Amino acid sequence: MMAMEFTGEREHVTAREWAAGPPRWLALLAHGYGEHIGRYEYVADTLLRHGAAVYGPDHIGHGRSGGERVLIEDFEEVVTDLHTVSEHARERHPGLPVVLVGHSMGGMIAARYAQRYGDELAALVLSGPVLGPWGAIKALLGLEEIPDIPIDTATLSRDPAVGEAYAADPLVWHGPFKRRTVEAFDRCLSTIAAGGRLGALPTLWVHGEADELVPLGETRVGIEEIRGDDLTEILYPEARHEVFNETTKDEVLSDVVQFVTRHTAA
Repeated sequence: MMAMEFTGEREHVTAREWAAGPPRWLALLAHGYGEHIGRYEYVADTLLRHGAAVYGPDHIGHGRSGGERVLIEDFEEVVTDLHTVSEHARERHPGLPVVLVGHSMGGMIAARYAQRYGDELAALVLSGPVLGPWGAIKALLGLEEIPDIPIDTATLSRDPAVGEAYAADPLVWHGPFKRRTVEAFDRCLSTIAAGGRLGALPTLWVHGEADELVPLGETRVGIEEIRGDDLTEILYPEARHEVFNETTKDEVLSDVVQFVTRHTAA
């Protein structure tokens, strides 16, 4: 694994590259709110073993990238930073198909990325994406002061070790939302809803049926707003928010690999 650094639209951005052997395709990862790309080692390793070179940034305000912690004022800038990582990957491996994988907030970022740069993608994977009328954002916007209520780590996965590692991770944000970030979420969701459908871009949506952080029904509204001509939906009974860290993660990643293989084989 190697690190790359660059000056992003607003802050210094650190990204990671996982590569092993001549790749057949490129995987671009977008992580969720409050976390960092280092939590995707297992995902990256799985994709490596199936022919990918894997790239992903810590979004501004997250992980090892610059900026006030979890402060994002404009998600369009985050999408542009992610595109910079993609450009670097494509320069290193010209001609290879690119698959974008986004989880949670990263799923929202990935959906907007696909609206802006979908012609550069071979496929899109959305994991528990924040799309549609996300109730958490509307609730926070209605509060005079955003409370400092730690996340219930049991909502992440049925594997207790996932929650324990999350709680102990110094690169994970454990404080409250920033109001400007909440406002940016709200604007981005509205932009995506008005941003048009994904056309012929093959899209895989995976979601835990027991996801309490990003409820399935709310996301479905957002999916219907942007879905294109080639949508595959896979729901996992009893799975919680982080399906890539669930007790059934190998099944989930197998589904992702099978989907990607179908759309990158050519």
